[in-house]
Amino acid sequence: MSERSTKQVREVVEEVYRTESRRVLATLIRLLGDFDAAEEALHEAFAVAVDQWTRDGVPANPRAWLVSTGRFKAIDGIRRRTRFDASLAEFATQLEAGIHAAQENTDESIDDDRLRLIFTCCHPALSSEAQVAMTLREVCGLTTEEIAKAFLTSPPTVAQRIVRAKAKIRKARIPYEVPSETALPDRLDAVLRVIYLVFSEGYSASSGESLTRHDLSAEAIRLGRLLLELLPDAEAMGLLALMLLHDSRRAARISRTGDLILLEDQDRSLWNRDQITEGATLVGQAFASGQIGPYTIQAAISGVHSQAAHPKATDWPQIVALYDLLMQASPSPVVELNRAVAVAMRDSPLAGLTLIDAILTRGDLHNYYLAHSARAELCRRLGRTAEAKSAYERALCLTQQKPEKRFLEQRLALLQDGN
Repeated sequence: MSERSTKQVREVVEEVYRTESRRVLATLIRLLGDFDAAEEALHEAFAVAVDQWTRDGVPANPRAWLVSTGRFKAIDGIRRRTRFDASLAEFATQLEAGIHAAQENTDESIDDDRLRLIFTCCHPALSSEAQVAMTLREVCGLTTEEIAKAFLTSPPTVAQRIVRAKAKIRKARIPYEVPSETALPDRLDAVLRVIYLVFSEGYSASSGESLTRHDLSAEAIRLGRLLLELLPDAEAMGLLALMLLHDSRRAARISRTGDLILLEDQDRSLWNRDQITEGATLVGQAFASGQIGPYTIQAAISGVHSQAAHPKATDWPQIVALYDLLMQASPSPVVELNRAVAVAMRDSPLAGLTLIDAILTRGDLHNYYLAHSARAELCRRLGRTAEAKSAYERALCLTQQKPEKRFLEQRLALLQDGN
């Protein structure tokens, strides 16, 4: 082939890698029963594709071709190792026996394979950090360097988490499967939690110079879409809606200098209306199903904010009512704090402050900077300047996020100037 044709084939291979590699990997993990063997087989298959597709042309079904080639490469590797371990010979024979069926069923089973991979990476036997790292690495295809950068840790730390997680999956014989109908609700909750953890870190980074990391929140939204496509579920729908509605405000949350802008001060013309429309539609569909969970309720709350043309038009009674519903579905001190803020907006700063003080008196959220920040703001509105300063200082000590630190420092400076 000409140099131009070779370049075109390489571009095709690169495009197939971007769009299909995670699907191929998911099937190879099922067929080979091992993450590392599947990953090695995947890369070998794509290496062969560059040469063979240049010579023979691109196959009609590139995904099936890659699965078949990857599996053959894995079998060849196992057979070479049988000189040192005879027990591998039987395993290689078993793999080879099923290769034609695997080729035929690749398209039919691909969605199941991807769903199996998600549930395996989010298995409750793995730590939360390992679940996130495995999901981003194996399902999304992020490198250890990209994951480390997103979570402000070192690549060796991320790599170690992934290695340990794979070892635990092998040692504990964690099944590569979608859970049974009876076990699905608990296991699905773990998957949803991991996706939302990824989104939350991207939407409001826990520490560092930037308030947001768009690539990470976008990856979580992509995961949410994938999960909903593979497993239509009301809470999966609610989670995707929640992420879309939150993300719709991303452009308005940060000033040009990188400073935090509160919801009430945001330029609402910058909000992404397409995301708001899609999120609101998903909320409506989730509520219509009758299976209303915490993510759906949170999405509904975000939806109420999104419908308000300006801050004073916000339907605070509806938001308080939704928080009452959320307290029943998923009670927590953080939900109670958010409800208290909504009560302050519906009724009065004093009403909200009374509720926040009750939370802090119990000892809950003592080290949660947003509780002290919220208390400081309500004290400021009530003219209780000394208490507001003390609460802002406490919040400042607790946050590691630099834009949030600057915001709190600005609030303190205003109080000291007598505003």
